[in-house]
Amino acid sequence: MATAFVVRADITYPPFQGLDDRWLGWMGGPHDGPYMAVATVLNWFGGPVGAALPLALLVLLLVRRRLASAGFLLAAYLGGNMLVIQGLKHLVDRPRPADPLVRVDHGSFPSGHAATAALLVVVVGVLLVPAARRRAWWYAGAAFTLAMMWSRTWLHAHWLTDTVAGAAAGAGAGLLVWWLFQPALAREGVRSHDRRGAAAGADTDAVTPATG
Repeated sequence: MATAFVVRADITYPPFQGLDDRWLGWMGGPHDGPYMAVATVLNWFGGPVGAALPLALLVLLLVRRRLASAGFLLAAYLGGNMLVIQGLKHLVDRPRPADPLVRVDHGSFPSGHAATAALLVVVVGVLLVPAARRRAWWYAGAAFTLAMMWSRTWLHAHWLTDTVAGAAAGAGAGLLVWWLFQPALAREGVRSHDRRGAAAGADTDAVTPATG
């Protein structure tokens, strides 16, 4: 958040614009071949797929009556994307690099694609990855988020610091909502475990022959 006010104070040349300019220079052409294919896929993922996956997961959670998990998902995405990211974009309204290679909207700071990637990593890690395997998931998620950050600068859609701020904002929003929902998620997990145990016991009773 503090970085947003630094950028807003001088949106045309903030204190770290020199670093952004150098990085953008390193992201020069030629923009073709496998790098373009990867960047295009990541750009697409941050658009329609990035919206479809949470929606599909929300439907699955509602069907399975995991209401606390569904509430966490909604709060994370509505709070992270609509309030934090879009709020910062409107607050700062930083100009984008010249001649982006993909369609972009207003406001370069922060990167919505980087924020969505980091937020998705947190949400999936919380809802779908067992606690014992989360360390490996966080490493994989960090690599995915870094790849998204690279793609946004390689496509000249964002400055480097936009992507850093976006990833930090997305992950931070997800972690904050996780902290807020942790008690409800824990209770839901206990209830789910109890239901599975009861169902397993009922199945055992059904197949055990009567004796006497």
